[in-house]
Amino acid sequence: MNPLLSVRNLTKSFAAAQGPLGGKEQRFRAVDNISFDLAPGETLGLVGESGCGKSTTGRLILRLLEADSGAVFFHGEDLVPMGQKELRPRRRQMQMIFQDPFSSLNPRCKIGDIVAEPLLIHGLATSATVKNLVIELLATVGLGSDILDRYPHEFSGGQRQRIGIARALAVKPELIIADEPVSALDLSIQAQVINLLDDIQQQFGLTYLFISHDLSVVEHLCKRVAVMYLGRIIEIAPAIELYRAPFHPYTEALLQAVPRPIPGRQHKRILLQGEIPSPLFPPAGCHFHPRCIYARPVCRELSPVLVEHAPTRFAACHFAGEFSRNLS
Repeated sequence: MNPLLSVRNLTKSFAAAQGPLGGKEQRFRAVDNISFDLAPGETLGLVGESGCGKSTTGRLILRLLEADSGAVFFHGEDLVPMGQKELRPRRRQMQMIFQDPFSSLNPRCKIGDIVAEPLLIHGLATSATVKNLVIELLATVGLGSDILDRYPHEFSGGQRQRIGIARALAVKPELIIADEPVSALDLSIQAQVINLLDDIQQQFGLTYLFISHDLSVVEHLCKRVAVMYLGRIIEIAPAIELYRAPFHPYTEALLQAVPRPIPGRQHKRILLQGEIPSPLFPPAGCHFHPRCIYARPVCRELSPVLVEHAPTRFAACHFAGEFSRNLS
């Protein structure tokens, strides 16, 4: 099966903030030459610590940010060189659910207008039919028609996120990039929204790129997981295999940091040493080696490449899998 989305060697750098005395401009790579595929109907989790480049990757795919280099193939077409006019019909097929349900909705617009806007922009409804379509979309996400004339500030975070999901569904997309869609919500509301995302995926045949730092959420929803560190993808694997026996030391440390609700049961944890290196001055060799308990001299000298070490198991580690042990 051909991938719905194929990202190849995607790179994005930003200028660092200048000090009061100015000086030579410094740049850092927020996304550093990453590649991955996403099959139709699949949910791929993109995980990592804050600041590793996950959200930037999502915005680059949708052309909300412009890449420095690389390619983003959607249905085999590279989106990166397209002009805005050529890109517009493709935007209808790709939508985003944003992390913050408070800032992602226009506070001056009524809910009915917020959900109707993409329908009208893309010519999918007329003024005579749009209200009924909006009511159907709101019902799909568990909201009633009585909210059409209300404003975003009148709703809870969970309700606002449902409205954001309804807006994303309005244009009948194939791909949804969900950027930390539950991280700003209470735990009980998180479960409801996750179940909603699962339900509408089955109902509409959606494909998800699910961005999150919460590995317990990713485990529930995703079939495959890509792990990012300092702008690079350092492991990709089926979720079941990755959670049982990761191939990269960073992934192992992330998984062991997830709280396990088993009273009285102790489990060994790998405590990462030091802070994440500055992206302005990344370490030579493997970016993770200053914090890795398994690091050897070659890790300080040569940067590992993301390659397949076992069927469907990709890792950027010189000794991938050698340290791995069953974590289940």
